Amino acid sequence: MTSIPLGPLMLATERLIALVLIGAFLFLGSRIARRTAAHADTAAWRALLIGLVAARLAFVLANLDAYRTEPLSALAAWQGGFALWPGVLAALVTIFAMLRRTRAAFLLGGAAVGLALGASLLTPMTRPAPHPLPPGLMLGTLEGQTVALDDLRGRPFVLNIWATWCGPCRREMPMVVDVARDATIPVYLANAGEDLPRIREYLENEGLSGKRVLVDPQGQAIPALDTRALPTTLFIDGSGMIVSSHVGEISRAQLTAQIEALERTPQ
Repeated sequence: MTSIPLGPLMLATERLIALVLIGAFLFLGSRIARRTAAHADTAAWRALLIGLVAARLAFVLANLDAYRTEPLSALAAWQGGFALWPGVLAALVTIFAMLRRTRAAFLLGGAAVGLALGASLLTPMTRPAPHPLPPGLMLGTLEGQTVALDDLRGRPFVLNIWATWCGPCRREMPMVVDVARDATIPVYLANAGEDLPRIREYLENEGLSGKRVLVDPQGQAIPALDTRALPTTLFIDGSGMIVSSHVGEISRAQLTAQIEALERTPQ
């Protein structure tokens, strides 16, 4: 997942596309309302809200096993996780329930479907192509041992990049540590450039295991990975290719789904 800088913030490209298309849908709703004298603008707002709720609910139900562990995380919509077409279907039902079989309903419904098709075509195009992990990267363990990422080739692994000062990192950290404990492939948590005492103090205060924690105290390895925001989670196949990434806080459902996809990646 690529991201775009907005001042001090980073916005994932997929989310920017979604925001632009949502804005376009509401704009078209207002234009249709002016041309047809129907309440297409009101219908657009209601269809949007109901569609978003339905899209989120469909995603949660499809990943119910992940949400059983942390039911309240189903409300954390900012982490992402929406099923596009169930949301579009709910929006269409709302539009035709409000506007009946009128010209405004068909225009607004067509706009919803057209923009959804645009999202389904544009979103994959924004995802970076698989690219190799930079060679020669060295990280350390909390015990002072050296870990060469080149030596991890041969089986898939996940690299979550975090820092103690990063709020989203701190929120997702307990979940990532929990998933790492039971995952069928290694999940490493690579700290971005902080010293060992600070990392150890944070882990101890939070009651988190340091088993899979890696450190980059000199701040040399993490910049080479071109991570523009924290947290960032990289999914690396057995040949050392970064096949996908997630910028920002990740949910348990997204993390486990990506791990399962990584397991199915041909080596």
